[in-house]
Amino acid sequence: MMETLSFILFLALFATSILFITRKWEKKNLPPSPPSKPILGHLHLLKLPLYRTLATISNKYGPIMYLRFGIKPVIVVSSPSMVEECFSRNDVIFANRPRLLIGKHLGYEYTQLIWAPYGPHWRNLRRISALEIFSSSRLKTLYNIRADEVRSMILRLKNGNFDQIVNMNSVFTELTINIMMRMTAGKRYYGNLDQEEESDLSQEAKRFREILNEALALSTAASLGDYFIILKWIGFYNGVEKKMVRLKERGDEFMQGLIEQRRRILSKSTDTDKVVNREKMTMIDVLLSLQQEEPECYSDHMIRGLIGVLISAGTDTTAGTMEWALSLLLNHPQVLQKAKAEIDIQVGGGRLVDENDLNDLPYLHAIILETLRMYPAGPLLIPHESSDDCIVGGYNIARGTMLFVNVWAIQNDPKTWDEPNRFKPERFLFTEGVREGYKLMPFGAGRRACPGDALAMRVIGSALGSLIQCLEWERVHADEMVDMTEGTGLTLNRAHPLEAKCRPYPNMLHLIS
Repeated sequence: MMETLSFILFLALFATSILFITRKWEKKNLPPSPPSKPILGHLHLLKLPLYRTLATISNKYGPIMYLRFGIKPVIVVSSPSMVEECFSRNDVIFANRPRLLIGKHLGYEYTQLIWAPYGPHWRNLRRISALEIFSSSRLKTLYNIRADEVRSMILRLKNGNFDQIVNMNSVFTELTINIMMRMTAGKRYYGNLDQEEESDLSQEAKRFREILNEALALSTAASLGDYFIILKWIGFYNGVEKKMVRLKERGDEFMQGLIEQRRRILSKSTDTDKVVNREKMTMIDVLLSLQQEEPECYSDHMIRGLIGVLISAGTDTTAGTMEWALSLLLNHPQVLQKAKAEIDIQVGGGRLVDENDLNDLPYLHAIILETLRMYPAGPLLIPHESSDDCIVGGYNIARGTMLFVNVWAIQNDPKTWDEPNRFKPERFLFTEGVREGYKLMPFGAGRRACPGDALAMRVIGSALGSLIQCLEWERVHADEMVDMTEGTGLTLNRAHPLEAKCRPYPNMLHLIS
């Protein structure tokens, strides 16, 4: 009985303190804010998909608004000018990340590239990723892997006909997993394998997908524990945290297995082999070779975190963008035919489109940019956190405030874009595209923008171009538009996998056979 009364008293004191803090904050020239509730703050207003809910609230309260997630102060910005203030004048201040549960457990105690606080460690990780993983020279050495996987995808689809329905979600997922796994670890999981090898690798691929999917699910569940501190104190979310710990152990085991496989292969190579095969080195090989020179900098722990980010961030998002692009093309056959005509003129029918052709295919590039505008893979940027007091939009922003950038709202805003709900690639034919200020940010902005944007654009461009060049496409039901309903996950994926019909163009059979 006494314990119950003590707990009730504790809750009352906690609620009183929240009200006191709230009233104190309200006097500090904060951005406009909807009415809040004790303890909850504004969490009761949030519904999935979150980016649409926040966009609706922003339409009423303006391009910068103040919210409280539990006791955590949050600002949401949804205009190019507000983003520019955050990521130009206040770029260093907003270069930090909040210390969320996912960063603690799945972000290797906040040491992974995505979740590391801004400072020397993060700058070192960024330097390594820029020079050793995503540099133009490194991407060039791994070009043949990407080209080979695109060819394999076309070969798997060439036997189709308009009586056969193809699940394009699976096709794109297998393509991106094969590309990322071959680039990082030298192995492919799908297609052209002998039966025994395919069985073993399929199980490994299944483990990888399970780890990734569980990580996405737990990220949503863990957020409640991040914002309701009281629930942590009473152990309400211990179950979620335990699942995260177990998931991290499984992820570590998986990544370390990849590292050990490459280490064994490298140990059997002679110095001559290593020089000759330098261009065939996987990304893990490169990091392991650097480990021999600087073991304290390139530890297995660091390599696991870096490769984990690369594989997870480079599969689901890239596959999802290609799925949205093909969905839009199926619903706009005139755009599909215009892209096909451009490829026929610039590339012809004697070879497949490849990455070297992309600069000569402006309409294909415009299609990709328009897809990324309408359906950005990360509709809300990974949250930032202010490391000091600052001013944004004339309002005072306190140290420790979380920043959400609503990319989806900015890229679909009628004040910024003409007919934003209309698929119109032509809008990007005579623009700078992804360099168009803060109107278009499919890969983020500022110091913590995605370092893999060049790789993503190469994969999407060559894959989508080859699909348009070689195959004739049709909707499953010719008289029905493809359903464009969005899912409710952290990334902007389709609610239902895209299904379509395709068959090879007769004049391309000689090439794709």
